[in-house]
Amino acid sequence: MTSNPPNNVSAEDLSRLYRGLRLIRRVEERIADIYRTDVIKSPVHLSIGQEAIPVGVCDILRADDYVAGTYRGHALYLANGGNLNAFMAELYGKIDGCAAGKGGSMHLVDSEHYMIGSSGVVATNIPIALGHALKLKREGKGRIVVCFFGDGATEEGVFYESLNFASLQKLPVLFICENNALAVHTPIERRWAHMDICHRVAGFGIPTHRLDDQNIFNIRSIAEGSAMSIRAGQGPAFMECPTYRWRSHVGPEEDFDANYRPREASIPWIENDQMSVLADLLPGDVVAGHDTDVEADIDAAMSFAANSPFPTMEELHRHVYAE
Repeated sequence: MTSNPPNNVSAEDLSRLYRGLRLIRRVEERIADIYRTDVIKSPVHLSIGQEAIPVGVCDILRADDYVAGTYRGHALYLANGGNLNAFMAELYGKIDGCAAGKGGSMHLVDSEHYMIGSSGVVATNIPIALGHALKLKREGKGRIVVCFFGDGATEEGVFYESLNFASLQKLPVLFICENNALAVHTPIERRWAHMDICHRVAGFGIPTHRLDDQNIFNIRSIAEGSAMSIRAGQGPAFMECPTYRWRSHVGPEEDFDANYRPREASIPWIENDQMSVLADLLPGDVVAGHDTDVEADIDAAMSFAANSPFPTMEELHRHVYAE
């Protein structure tokens, strides 16, 4: 399913967006391939199929904006410019990882690119993002925080407390709900009597936007407009981005034999895969060049991770107290 890009999306934009999607997709496919070897020392929650949301949103951010993510955070880390070598070393549990090998896949952090450490506990990143947003409001330099979470996080009380506080204080935060309609294995229609998340959020006086699909140009455009409003002091905004994860809730396998979702439901999402859509809009040599470069970068990162040493015992005592 191919559509022409909007007029304000240049060939350079297309190329950059495609490379971002391709990098995340291939990194996670390679992770899935090697996961069975036990070189990766933590559980992995893959974003295969969901890449367009962080790539589209992060593309319009300032270099000094904050992002906050969840345990399904590989895509956000990479879309926001995180170091691939440090990322892979972290998954391997090595000292050169972004959290010195102590956090693993679910606890990625990148202070250089203002990525707040992701969390393995559902919805805990939301109030932490608000704390950063309060700081940025007082700073007064037009910076914002973008907070990513799944639809399951909207069932936690802290989500509603955070919406109320952000709206009350007009905090510079953009909430991004990556709605794959599943909380682990439970579909949203079995969890909610009224499934309109935007309706609930709007009750706090927050502007909401629900996308119809995973069109990366629409995601990028709405995020850009929302960010402009937030920077102008209008307070928070909320985006609900429907999506579909192609793999299990956790781990590298498919899970259609678990009988909680039919394989047929994946077909429209796969046919509208944004990586393929963008590939069709770019010259073949540009696509081939990105594909080759991405594979080389991943090979180098895996070699870096394999050769990085494990943390020493002394590392256990670092970052426990303020230094």
